[in-house]
Amino acid sequence: MKLVRLRQSFEELARFTVGGEGINRLAYTETERNARNFLIEQFESAGLAVRTDYAGNVIARREGRDPDLPVVATGSHIDSVYAAGEFDGTAGVLVALEVMRSLAEEGVETAHPLEVIIFACEESARFGASTLGSKAMTGRLDPAYTRSLTDKNGVTLMRAFEENGLDLEEVHLAERFPDELKSFVELHVEQGPVLEKQGKAIGVVSAIAAPVRFHIHVDGTADHSGTTPMDYRRDALLGGAEIALAVEKAALAEREHGTVGTVGVFSIQPGAMNVVPGAADLYVDIRGTCQGSRQRVAAALETAVNDIAKIRSLNIWMDKISEEEPVQMDSAIVAELKSICEDRGVAWIEMPSGAGHDAMNMASLSPTGMIFVPSKDGISHNPAEYTSMEQLMEGAEILRAFLLKQAKVI
Repeated sequence: MKLVRLRQSFEELARFTVGGEGINRLAYTETERNARNFLIEQFESAGLAVRTDYAGNVIARREGRDPDLPVVATGSHIDSVYAAGEFDGTAGVLVALEVMRSLAEEGVETAHPLEVIIFACEESARFGASTLGSKAMTGRLDPAYTRSLTDKNGVTLMRAFEENGLDLEEVHLAERFPDELKSFVELHVEQGPVLEKQGKAIGVVSAIAAPVRFHIHVDGTADHSGTTPMDYRRDALLGGAEIALAVEKAALAEREHGTVGTVGVFSIQPGAMNVVPGAADLYVDIRGTCQGSRQRVAAALETAVNDIAKIRSLNIWMDKISEEEPVQMDSAIVAELKSICEDRGVAWIEMPSGAGHDAMNMASLSPTGMIFVPSKDGISHNPAEYTSMEQLMEGAEILRAFLLKQAKVI
């Protein structure tokens, strides 16, 4: 495999962006479509047969000696958030491209077919819904839900599909079945600081965390800031602030399980300097790979909310708005990735993923694993996102070894 060529691939793909800082390559836009077409050409040049399914997923296939054997697959996504970096998602696609180029150059033949999948609409930046392509591939996409999706410019998902030569009413035809795939592994930048801080080259992902989310509304009384004594106030902001601290306290109590809690939105009304806040809204995200731990954080938060409401004479409503299940990676694949690292003398750790990935959907279809490579300073979803080519090449070697072991070199 060639480091210089891998770097060139990143430079070429980074050109597919629209105005503004960083990478702006949103799902199902013309910019993303042009990037997909560019990559289709690259995979075809490496000898792979490429097709696009009914959800817009690009599937590049390197045939095996026996085309009837189940596929060994890898891949990730190339769509981005606003003002993104160059590595989120694209690392898994471009590293896989380099692996396929190396196999072609060396004339390597496998028993099982290999596939690289570029998943459509992994990011929620455009339509507020994530991993649409892998959900469609695994039969987990709700048709009624997709019909309701609209971007900030009023463009519906249905129209975006049409602009890409797709039909949203046919998206169910993208579904694949368990006997089609032997395994799937996704290489991804960590998007966190753990590997760098611990001096490890590879993270073998054990599980992918999932969130439970709440909307908390605090109802107090809006009063004049100068004429209302402190003892008589029903300040919604202060009640909300105590709730935010309760989220932190509850999550810290579960640190051994890696569970985290975040208040991502905190708004108040009426929002005037001379008015005691009469209402506050908080949106809380609690996530982890241990469901019991996550439930304990949620229960502690509910207890704190009730106590705060009583002590501060506030009316507080706490509504659960979503709950997803954590996804365990396949234990045999986890063990195999560890073994490959050991055999190659590569420093690794087993770790959970705090972010969602297409792999969490693929795990319902076939045995699935993930490989993490370090992220500089843990920064992601940011133009400053960075992983060195050397670190990516280390990941490429582990990915290649895994794919060849699974696909059985002839």
